[in-house]
Amino acid sequence: MTDLEYLDHAEHALSAVELACDRINDDTDADIDNQRTGGMITLTFANHSQIIINLQKPLQEIWMAAKAGGFHYKFNGHQWQDTKGASEFFADLSRYASEQSGQSLALGPPG
Repeated sequence: MTDLEYLDHAEHALSAVELACDRINDDTDADIDNQRTGGMITLTFANHSQIIINLQKPLQEIWMAAKAGGFHYKFNGHQWQDTKGASEFFADLSRYASEQSGQSLALGPPG
């Protein structure tokens, strides 16, 4: 994958996270503060715990840091796949955000 293709897919993923947070904040009583600085998004929950999502351009990966640990994802042509397992970025993000917020949250692209 070229660097431009990576950036296109990665930016789409970060935008989907931002839109999902906005949707959750509008539709539920969850309060997720999402702040983006360049290629990094910090999600802060009501209990002050955080999930940090960061683009790693030289490796063409997305990294996520949550209470559960640090995770690396590479785009496989269809989705962002964990480099050490079979899990998918948005499924993992939803699981860790749910754990940290104490309520069921679905963070992913619309549809």
